[in-house]
Amino acid sequence: MKKFGREVGNTALIILGILSAGMGLKGFLLSSRFIDGGVTGISMLLSDVLGLPLAILILIINLPFIALGYKQIGRTFAFKSALAIAGLSICLAVVKYPDVTPDKLLTAVFGGIFIGAGIGLAIRGGAVLDGTEIAALLVSKSSHLLRVGDVILILNVFIFAAAAFFLGIESALYSILTYVAASKTIDFLLHGIEEYTAIIIISERSEEIRHAIIAHLHRGVTVYKGRGGMSNAEQDILYCVVTRLEIGRVKTVAQDVDASAFILTHPLSDVQGGIIKKTALH
Repeated sequence: MKKFGREVGNTALIILGILSAGMGLKGFLLSSRFIDGGVTGISMLLSDVLGLPLAILILIINLPFIALGYKQIGRTFAFKSALAIAGLSICLAVVKYPDVTPDKLLTAVFGGIFIGAGIGLAIRGGAVLDGTEIAALLVSKSSHLLRVGDVILILNVFIFAAAAFFLGIESALYSILTYVAASKTIDFLLHGIEEYTAIIIISERSEEIRHAIIAHLHRGVTVYKGRGGMSNAEQDILYCVVTRLEIGRVKTVAQDVDASAFILTHPLSDVQGGIIKKTALH
C-alpha cells in the first residue's frame, strides 16, 4: 500500500512537471523565439529554423537518449521517462496556454523558471523531460577527460552559439538567461533551500572541538580514526554535515578551540538518512 501511494505521488509530480514545462515553452519562450539549453534547446532551435512542430521534435530527439540510458539507469526509469516525454509532446500539441507577457526579460526569467520546475518535478517523480544528462553521462563514461558537467557545458556552448547565428545575438543572450533560471530552479527543487555541506576537521584537540560542536550547534559529529602522514601519530578526524548557513559557525567553534585546526569543506549533492537535523540535548 505504501509503495502504491508513493507511485501515485511520483505520477502526480511528473504530470505537474509536464504542465509546468509546457507553460514555460508555450506560455513564455516560443513567442519570443528564446530557447533553453540541452536537448530541449536543440528541439526548440530546430523547430524555429526548420519550421517543424516542437511537439514532434522533442519526442524524436529525446527518445533515443532514453533508449541509450536504458542499460545505464534501468527499465523503470526509461519507461517513466518515455511516458513523461510523450506526455510533454501531447501537452504541447493539445493544451492551449496563454501568451503571458511580451516583456523579454520577464519571458526569459519566468520561462526558465517554469521549464526548470517542470524538469525538477519530473526528476523527483523518477523520470526526465530532457535527455541531456543521460547523453552527458554516456559521453563522460567513454572519455577519461570529460565529466558529466563538462559535457553539458560544451553542449550548451554549441547550442547557444548556434542560437546566436540563427536567432540573433539578443535572442541568444536572453536564452542563456533562460537556461540559468531553469538550472537554478532545478537545483532548488532537487536540493531545497538547505544545501548540505560536509566539514572535515583535523586537530590535536579534536575531542574538545567535538564537544563544542555538539554543545553549541547541536549537530552530530562522526569520528574517524586516522594517522598523520608525516608524524605517523594516531589522531581523530571529525566529520560533520551542516547547512551552508552553519559553515561559518562550525569553523568559528573549531578555531576558538584550536586556531591551527585543519578544516576542509565540500558540498554534498544529496543527504539521506541519519541525523541531519539539529539534535536536542537532554
